[in-house]
Amino acid sequence: MAASGYSDLREKLKSMTPHRDDYENKCVDETSNGKPRKRKHRESDDDEYEHSDDSTDLREQEARRVRSSIQQKTIFTPEECALIEKKIDEVVAQADAGLYREHTVDRAPLRNKYFFGEGYTYGAQLEKRGPGQERLYRKGEVDEIPSWVHELVIKRLVTNGVIPEGFVNSAVINDYQPGGCIVSHVDPLHIFDRPIVSVSFFSDSALCFGCRFQFKPIRVSEPVFVLPVRRGSVTVLSGYAADDITHCIRPQDIKERRAVIILRKTRPDAPRLGSDSSLRASLAQKPGRLKAKRSHRKADPDAAHRPRVLEMDKEENRRPSLSRHRHSITSENYRRRGQDYDKEQESSGRKVKMRRH
Repeated sequence: MAASGYSDLREKLKSMTPHRDDYENKCVDETSNGKPRKRKHRESDDDEYEHSDDSTDLREQEARRVRSSIQQKTIFTPEECALIEKKIDEVVAQADAGLYREHTVDRAPLRNKYFFGEGYTYGAQLEKRGPGQERLYRKGEVDEIPSWVHELVIKRLVTNGVIPEGFVNSAVINDYQPGGCIVSHVDPLHIFDRPIVSVSFFSDSALCFGCRFQFKPIRVSEPVFVLPVRRGSVTVLSGYAADDITHCIRPQDIKERRAVIILRKTRPDAPRLGSDSSLRASLAQKPGRLKAKRSHRKADPDAAHRPRVLEMDKEENRRPSLSRHRHSITSENYRRRGQDYDKEQESSGRKVKMRRH
């Protein structure tokens, strides 16, 4: 039984750790005539290389598909960039002064978004997570597209044949500080028509495709394709690059402040908050819940007592002098001990509020 189990595990580990083949190649695998069968190991190595080559070929094919569905042009001169960057600074100052509507400004660590024309819910703002759950805000809940965006940016793109006139009704300014990022995503297909147009300012950066993010600490996998984006360049995503693979900006690609203006057109049938009674009810309830949660945290400095009690219980359970019965304490005993702790605190003149989780 043990030998059989070891053999199965060895085969499994072999398939998971190809580097073990180097060790196994040193072992003698004899045939019926007593001669080593080194050819067997070479064939295994060849198969490994072929598998690696196949994987590389697939990534290269996908990279070509991404590249073929991207267009890039350098349209804006350094002088034009400087003028537009001054206008972006004015947007930041007005937002800091509180001059915009509530949903125009969306702040995150090392990255701020400014929605104009149309804004939408995403990420942690969603009632339900997942693709297809994004919703446009109600009309009028974000500010109109500034006149300078029309005059200095959109008109230039129309003149150069990048987009047709009247295409853009949504403009978003993403303002990144060094080390900022935006995680892998696909611009919501049910919200925005294609193409997706972006113009870069302040510094050079890169747009990556096919990455996976991990957090705490933040880590990013090797991208399928890396697209350099220069200051003043225009990037147009459509087809495969827009719909069938995620794109992101990695922290290591933002070495200086960088801003991008994203120009899109919303679909006429894009779902909008408040379009039905259930969405209206959820929107009405959500601010109340958020405010209660914030005020509760400020007004309840003793809220952390319950975890401390549990940690003390765990510490007591680790003491070797305690009996096995104490080691097998149940959740009901935890509850009772918490109640005893409450009574003890109340008797000493200090009230501790226990929270249910």
